[in-house]
Amino acid sequence: MKPDYWDRAKRALSKRDPVMREIIRAHPKVYLMQRGEPFFTLARAICGQQISVKAAQSVWDRLVACCTSIDPQSILRKKRSDLRACGLSDRKVEYIADLAQHFADGRIHLHRWPDMEDEAIIAELVEVRGIGRWTAEMFLMFNLLRPDVFPLDDLGLQKGIRLAYYKGRKVSLRTMRRVGETWRPWRSVATWYLWRSLDPVPVEY
Repeated sequence: MKPDYWDRAKRALSKRDPVMREIIRAHPKVYLMQRGEPFFTLARAICGQQISVKAAQSVWDRLVACCTSIDPQSILRKKRSDLRACGLSDRKVEYIADLAQHFADGRIHLHRWPDMEDEAIIAELVEVRGIGRWTAEMFLMFNLLRPDVFPLDDLGLQKGIRLAYYKGRKVSLRTMRRVGETWRPWRSVATWYLWRSLDPVPVEY
């Protein structure tokens, strides 16, 4: 389902930014879609870190088969050796177990998130081992559908800005941040369209 703000954001971005208007026009029937529930989404993000999409899918399929249900209790009940047998590295086993423990202990405050600012949620998520700012920002965009996330560390976003606004020339992050300021409060939407300018097929996070 399309986010309720999507069409409003498209109109605002198109009105104020001619470059963005052309990118949006080139991709008329696609939009950001929500990905899964919180624990499942974060566990899958950890599983896929630093390996190919194909390898990540293989490991994830084995993990699903091993645990039957991807939830904190199922993960915590499993022996570490069983999780490693799914293809997870020792470090990723520690990360997913730490994520599960954070949820089980109530250190992840799902019920408060609707009233929390983006930065407060990011600060909470990066307390989990294996979750950095980029993963937290992807989560805000794809799971919580927050409209104004600007993941400037993302290489795809950087490339999209360079190609669309600077003819591929190298520019500073400060300059890119200044470009992003013109998109508030719809920076998630602008980012998503810049990704589409590089790859028309949306990627799952």
